[in-house]
Amino acid sequence: MDEKKILARITVNPKIFSGKPIIRGRRLAVEHVLGMLAAGDTVETLLVGYPWLEPEDVQACLLY
Repeated sequence: MDEKKILARITVNPKIFSGKPIIRGRRLAVEHVLGMLAAGDTVETLLVGYPWLEPEDVQACLLY
């Protein structure tokens, strides 16, 4: 998947989290995902904790 398609998974909606970048219109902010990864969580842990999350969503956060 190319970078443009991956980044399309990140959306901004002024009505959700005051316009912070989020994953695919969900209420999960990019900064939250990055914070969990920085704290030592693995991608696998995130995928278990957020069953709708896909590996490409995490990749999009890292690219963003």
